[in-house]
Amino acid sequence: MNRAAFLAVSVATPFALRKAQSSLALVTADTESRVVVVDLDLGNVRSHIATRPGPRSIERVGETAVVAHSVLGELTLIDTRTLQIRHVLTGLAEPRYTAGTADGRHAFVTDSGHTDLVTVDVVRGTIVGRLKLTQWPRHLSLSRDGRTLWVGLGTAAKELAVVDVADPRQPVLRGHVRPPFLLHDVAITPDGRRAWVTAGTSSKVAVYDVRSARVLRTLPSDAGPQHVSFTAGRAFVTSGDAGTLRVYDEPSMQLLGRAELPVGSYNVQFAGRRVLSPSLNAGTLCVVDREGVVKLRTHVAASSHDACVARG
Repeated sequence: MNRAAFLAVSVATPFALRKAQSSLALVTADTESRVVVVDLDLGNVRSHIATRPGPRSIERVGETAVVAHSVLGELTLIDTRTLQIRHVLTGLAEPRYTAGTADGRHAFVTDSGHTDLVTVDVVRGTIVGRLKLTQWPRHLSLSRDGRTLWVGLGTAAKELAVVDVADPRQPVLRGHVRPPFLLHDVAITPDGRRAWVTAGTSSKVAVYDVRSARVLRTLPSDAGPQHVSFTAGRAFVTSGDAGTLRVYDEPSMQLLGRAELPVGSYNVQFAGRRVLSPSLNAGTLCVVDREGVVKLRTHVAASSHDACVARG
């Protein structure tokens, strides 16, 4: 299939015209070359968007969902209004994860193969900046003011990079932070004051003061690697190996509860006042409320790596 024909592949009927008020999630089907559209209100699969092979991570940036194909070295940009593919970008080695600017114009993508941080203009569908990092970047998080990225440098890394992205096209490395364990994921809180850093192999989470890069508290957790997201004043920490989700009061860092998820539920992403966690092992998507109660568990694919909200 040529590129022009491939870009023409889209959902049979534009859902924006069919049910404008539906809350929709997009879930990667890693082994099936597609992204699954899930209706979060009805709890069912609405349709599929055909993609290039191996869609892994997915992140919404403005009105664009950025899908990383790590093996191919490509990005697919999906319009979240029409659920149609707008661009397919090449020129990367192993794109991993994405963070986006508040204005929805730029996406920062970690490229482990080139040890780069890549800036993408998601509206134009072009790469507009690169920064060489010291090791293999993966998870990353952008501060509330949009000026600073914290970037984990591996799956079980000794340090993370602090990058100035005040000018998205010219990111600048400002320094490194070395946690008290080998780190995996990092997420800066919505108020921009703290960063939660999870472990790659141990059962710990460190909470940092962003301004001083000082550890405020180290919390016990379930088996690493863990991932973390926030919504409605809560922090949600998953352990895919243990099949658990821990819910914390974010300001006080106090544990509020613990939910059971399918094993392989590694990634977690906020969706309004809910969080989404897909499972690599079970191919499910779980939707959990702010109290840690699993409200929806639906099978979407043979294996599901990541999810984001398209609407609602």
